Amino acid sequence: MLTALELIGIAAFAASGALAAVRSRLDVFGVIVLALTTALGGGTIRDVLLDVTPPTALVTWPYLAVAGGTGLVVFLFHPTVAKLRRSVLVLDAVGLGLFVTAGTNTALNLGAPPYAACLVGMTTGIGGGALRDVLLREIPLVLRREIYAVAALAGAMIVALGDYAGLPAEPVAITGSVVIMGLRILALWRGWNAPTAPKLDGV
Repeated sequence: MLTALELIGIAAFAASGALAAVRSRLDVFGVIVLALTTALGGGTIRDVLLDVTPPTALVTWPYLAVAGGTGLVVFLFHPTVAKLRRSVLVLDAVGLGLFVTAGTNTALNLGAPPYAACLVGMTTGIGGGALRDVLLREIPLVLRREIYAVAALAGAMIVALGDYAGLPAEPVAITGSVVIMGLRILALWRGWNAPTAPKLDGV
């Protein structure tokens, strides 16, 4: 079940990256590269930070197959996929919750202190999207609007606090994932954005 959910999250991340690539008029190779980067970039950054070699994404062929295959499907059928944007965003929230809590737990299991584990977990969830935006020469979305990184950090903190308190790992991870998904979906529904600095006119 967990593996299936992870693959669904990878497919959702890959679809968002591929759609962004299509909108930027990249060719088929560029679309697949953006799909792979968005889906697997955060986990690769996590493994590099934690000195896990080779990175998990490079030795787990279903991750590569699902991400690359999703990119190709989006390239071929992007008008249809674009109409499913709401569903993709909901699945993206599921992927975010799973990736962040898994990344946080991985960091804790490898001996990282709680604050570092929270940062690693958050990076696992948002890193791929940030790399996508950088490759498209845009300011990363997580730095300029939407409740995304904040939701990721909140879930990571729940996992770290649960580990510090000695609570069972699985229920804590589920709770953290649900909090992330709930915050993300609620923010999408209500149109919430993180606040920006006031009185910027003329600056």
